Amino acid sequence: MHPLQTELADMAALSLKIEGAVAHLVLNRPEALNTLNTAFWQELPKALRAIGATADIRALIISSTGKHFTAGMDLNVFAGLNGPEFQLEASRRAEMIRRWVLELQACFNLLEEIRIPVLMAVQGGCIGGGIDMIAAADCRYATEDAFFTIKEIDLAMTADLGTLQRLPTLMPQGVVRELAYTGRKFNAQEAMRHGLINEVYSDHDTMIESVMAIAQTIAGHSPMAIHGTKEMLNYARDNTVAEGLRYAATWQSGMFHAHEVLEAMSASFEKRAPVFENLQPNIAKITR
Repeated sequence: MHPLQTELADMAALSLKIEGAVAHLVLNRPEALNTLNTAFWQELPKALRAIGATADIRALIISSTGKHFTAGMDLNVFAGLNGPEFQLEASRRAEMIRRWVLELQACFNLLEEIRIPVLMAVQGGCIGGGIDMIAAADCRYATEDAFFTIKEIDLAMTADLGTLQRLPTLMPQGVVRELAYTGRKFNAQEAMRHGLINEVYSDHDTMIESVMAIAQTIAGHSPMAIHGTKEMLNYARDNTVAEGLRYAATWQSGMFHAHEVLEAMSASFEKRAPVFENLQPNIAKITR
């Protein structure tokens, strides 16, 4: 068993599998429709930091169990907002809620910040906070029965964990606005047509098998090159072309080394799989 599985064995909302250089994180509360409960918000960042700090993990899949990927935020997470600790002077209550939302946002931000690609595999409903989560991933896949809803509008809320910021970079503005204003369901085929979903599969098992094959292909490439590619794509999304090009030049000046290029070329010539060194583990993990 991989040491990471032992380290994260006590999770209640999630479970972890390791296949070669691919980590597979699974939402594991099907009886509760995998709602995003307090345990989830505590365990997801812990798991992502541990996976991202581990040298021999090169890709991450996040999938789910049961009928639905997730029914969204567990309403018990909101229960405390009316508790005595929130009965404060108005400005202090506002500051406390703002800080609370930022902490929740930070959990999904880690999906972008982690140095390996994150692939989401969605079945059934992906509702509310589920869209916030998958929008922060690198790639998204779905079963034919999958559907999506920006549910917050039906709860008299403005979505605040990333959907409204990330979805317009993945789908047309007009489509995102319609979906956010109406809260209507849209299915996997529509999601793929508009660019949210990479591919649609007939069933859950076929999807997981196919996504695992994609992840294993990613894991076979230079982890430094993959890390750099993710870094450049995220930076390019949020900056101008000129700024992105300058950052790419700076990155290459520090990160490019010919020995991995030569290994890739030699492996191609010799018709074998290339062998690349792992990235270094996170220093914080070494010293802890």
